[in-house]
Amino acid sequence: MSTYSLSDGLASGAPRVSRVPLLTAWVKDSGAGVLASVAWIAFGLSCLWWADVGDWSRTRSLGIAAFVIAAVALFGTVGADYLGSAGKALQKRAPWLVALGAFLTVWELATAKFAWLPLPFFPPPQAIIEVYTDDLPKLLDSVFASVKLQLGGYLIGAAVGFLTGVSIGWSRAVGYWVHPVLRFIGPLPATAWLPIAFFTFPSSWSASTFLIALATGFPVTVLTWSGVASVSKAYYDVARTLGAKPSFLVLKVAIPAALPHVFVGLFMGLGSSFAVLVVAEMIGVKAGLGWYLQWAQGWAAYSNMYAALIVMSLLCSGAITLLFAIRDRLLVWQKGTVKW
Repeated sequence: MSTYSLSDGLASGAPRVSRVPLLTAWVKDSGAGVLASVAWIAFGLSCLWWADVGDWSRTRSLGIAAFVIAAVALFGTVGADYLGSAGKALQKRAPWLVALGAFLTVWELATAKFAWLPLPFFPPPQAIIEVYTDDLPKLLDSVFASVKLQLGGYLIGAAVGFLTGVSIGWSRAVGYWVHPVLRFIGPLPATAWLPIAFFTFPSSWSASTFLIALATGFPVTVLTWSGVASVSKAYYDVARTLGAKPSFLVLKVAIPAALPHVFVGLFMGLGSSFAVLVVAEMIGVKAGLGWYLQWAQGWAAYSNMYAALIVMSLLCSGAITLLFAIRDRLLVWQKGTVKW
């Protein structure tokens, strides 16, 4: 924001400069931040001004937190020039803060204050906050169980899919035998194998791991195979001219050239594995977020259900962010082409 002084301009003999453009520029840069502060103040007032129609113990704390966020948004707007990258990041996200504050205000009024939406199907924000404070141990145990199951199945499926895809793409003999099996098994949804998996494997945990690995392995296999098969023959010819052995051609030519396709398969497999994770935990596993969702639905604890869905969304988003970071590190020449 400009710090031009009108008295300095007159003293130096410079022509008069209207303050209207300066004010317009400030409003353009800071208007969203001010609106964000107003929206969160409105949310805080909606929490504290009217009495709740139900019994929720976190209403006052939520209202105070809303005022704190409003103060932070206003301070970040006024002092954006002094906060550096943090101020710029806050200005960039200010429109989302406006939308979130307005949404929470409407949500609070429609549920906790005037009951326009029926309870318990639509709990207020403070009810979900209560889940994170009062039922946190059980929720954390479920998160740990889901992460352990998801990570194990995903890594197994990704590893098997990668090796299978490289083998099919490189060897015609392997492709002759594996390709028909892949065409028969791969298109079937992993959840269709639930009865067979729970009958074949000794425990529900191992059966769920198999289903997650199956959902992950198919897209990784197909995309890896496509990447290896699409490598230009000129690369192999140049490497053979320099005396490269078959192992070098696979490890140093085929696989690096196929990595963009491999990561596409990994992203697709990640989404499929999360879908199978929820189904598997709802049916056979006695711990995890899927089990927690089933338990909450059975007891009509919809606030617990919504809290678990938010956690699950954050976990999935965090896993994709981590995979994007690994991709950008390995594929430096493609960094920034696709952002998450």
